[in-house]
Amino acid sequence: MKRWQAILPLAALVGLGTLGAIQLMRPAEDSFTAKADRIAPATVFPLLNDETETISFDPPPGDKPVMVNLFASWCAPCRAEHPEVTALAEAHPGQVFGLAYKDRPEDTLGFLAELGNPFEKIGVDRSGQGGLEFGLTGVPETFVISPDAKIILHVRGPLDADRREKVRAALEG
Repeated sequence: MKRWQAILPLAALVGLGTLGAIQLMRPAEDSFTAKADRIAPATVFPLLNDETETISFDPPPGDKPVMVNLFASWCAPCRAEHPEVTALAEAHPGQVFGLAYKDRPEDTLGFLAELGNPFEKIGVDRSGQGGLEFGLTGVPETFVISPDAKIILHVRGPLDADRREKVRAALEG
C-alpha cells in the first residue's frame, strides 16, 4: 500500500508534465492569431493630439480594412513590435491606427517621439474600458476591422514577421 501511495503523486506529475509539453509543442500562431468575426465596439475615443476630436471604429475611417494597434509607452513588447507596425503603416498608408491604452498622453507622445509615429490617428483609452470592449487580453494587441465594422483578425501579443504577414493579408482584403 505504501508503494502505491508514493507512485500516485509521481504519476500525476508525469501526466501534468506531458500535458504541458504537448501545449508547448503546438504551433504558436494558433494561439496568437484568430479570426474574430464580431463587430468592433462603438466606443468613441478622444484623439491624442486634439482631445476635442474623436475616433471610432464602428464603422472605421475610410473604405478599406483598418488596423488598430493597442499599445502603451510602459509596455516593453510594444517597443519590440514598433518596427513591424511601422512597416505595415508604410505599406498601407491611411489604414494603420493606434489606441494608447491606459497611458498618460505625455508618455505616449514621448514614446512616439523616440520611436516614430506610424499611425494615421491615435485614440486615447485612459480607463482601459475601450480595450476591454475590443476583447483585449494585454498590450500589445492588434485588430483588423473591415469597412463594415467587423473585426476580421485579432492578434494577441507583439507583431513579428509572421504575424505582420497575416495582418498585411487582412488589410489587403
